[in-house]
Order: sequence, then structure tokens, then C-alpha cells
Amino acid sequence: MVYLKTPDQIEQMRPAALLISQTLGEVAKWIAPGITTRKLDTIAKEYILDNGGRPACLGYSGFPATLCIEVNETVVHGFPSGYTLREGDIIGIDTVVGVKGWMGDMCYTFPVGEVADNIMKFLRTTKESLYVGIEACKVGKRIGDISNAIQTYCEKRGYSLVREMCGHGIGRSMHEEPEVPNFGRRGCGPIIKNGMCICVEPMVNMGSKNVIIERNGWECRTRDRKPSAHYEHTLAIHDDRTEILTTFDYIEAALGDRFI
Repeated sequence: MVYLKTPDQIEQMRPAALLISQTLGEVAKWIAPGITTRKLDTIAKEYILDNGGRPACLGYSGFPATLCIEVNETVVHGFPSGYTLREGDIIGIDTVVGVKGWMGDMCYTFPVGEVADNIMKFLRTTKESLYVGIEACKVGKRIGDISNAIQTYCEKRGYSLVREMCGHGIGRSMHEEPEVPNFGRRGCGPIIKNGMCICVEPMVNMGSKNVIIERNGWECRTRDRKPSAHYEHTLAIHDDRTEILTTFDYIEAALGDRFI
């Protein structure tokens, strides 16, 4: 069942969307060769708690951390660890924050130091596809219009879309209906309605679309071990517009001219 939000409920979601945006901005300050992904997780957890939020991923169905860490070929749900970031890596940081019972969800994939030109082009395309999908998100259209817009944009540029993972509704729970795939046909799927709150999150592979779930039951990686990228915003849909509740502005402020 899709839970449509009232204007007042959307207002109550804003603090969670703001805090997760600020959290990823804080984490962005620390992303560099030589830091461990476990240290990034600690920074995020402390920042969320210090600012009145709840790390919603921590303990969710047994997930052991605040951040989902996506280094290089990891698509989603990687565990923080003692892995030390290296020059040329890419790292997706995905997490959910709860504030007073409402959720905000966001992801950003960062280059670590100097990254190869073809990988930077891949990151930019994936990020651009997020906004292409958001542009297709309008009252009266269907979820498949979002899905097809993302798929078409990325596949025309030689990349592939992960089939096993998708975006989703959000509100009091981090995962609500409807599902928002990153591939599909225009004119298909649930009708987009005023009051929907959803997360659009392209998960794009540089090589094949095929993935593997690791033995821990969480980590999803590309089968061919080529890079994967992931960007995400939390959206609120109004009759006259689609509003992006989260923002990459804090990441941009942290990175300066290194922001992509």
C-alpha cells in the first residue's frame, strides 16, 4: 500500500532529509586515500547522534553499521571494515537517518583522490541520470516513466542498470511502496500522485548488469568486478512540482572544486 503524505507530514520529513544531507557533507570532508571505511562509519554515527537523529540502518534486519559502503565494484549494502581507501577508488556512501519518527535517505558516490577519466565520466553520467529520472517524476505520470528515463539515459552511454535493487517509497519507514526500478517501460507501474514520497536512486554498472550477493547476505557486487555507481535523493511529490527534500549542497561545500 502506498502511503500518501499530507503537507504537514512532508514538513515533518524535512529535518531527517536535512540531517542526512548534512551527515554526508560531514563524511565528505574525510574521504581521502588512507582512511578506513570503518572510520567513516564512526564519523557518520557520531554526527547523527550528536545532532538528534537516529542511524536507521544500524540494526535494520541485522545490518551492523550506520553506513552502507560501496567501494569500486560494490553496488549496495557493503559493510564498513578495515579497508583503507586508495588513490583511484570510488566509494558510494548510502544511509538513512530518522528524526522524530520520519526518515531521510540519500547516497553519493565519491572519487578518492585522482580517478581515471573514464570512471569520472561514468560517475557524472550516473549522477546526471538521477536528475533525468526526477524530471520524469510528475503527478499523473507513472513510475515506469522514471525508470525508463534513467535506463535510456545510461544505456545510450554504454552503461547498464542493476535489476535486483531499486528505489522505494519512504516516510515513517525507510522502505515503503511503491518500488522505483531503474529500468522499465514508459506508461507502466503505479500512477504518481500528490503526496507520494519516494527515493529515486540509479544504481549503474560500468560493465555488465549482472550482480552477485556475497555470503554475508548483504553485500551486492558486480559479477565482472567492474565499477558501480549510486546516487540518491528523497523526493516529495506535489500537484504542481516534485520537490527534492535532500540536497548535495553540503557535499559540494565540503569538496569545493573537487565536487563532481
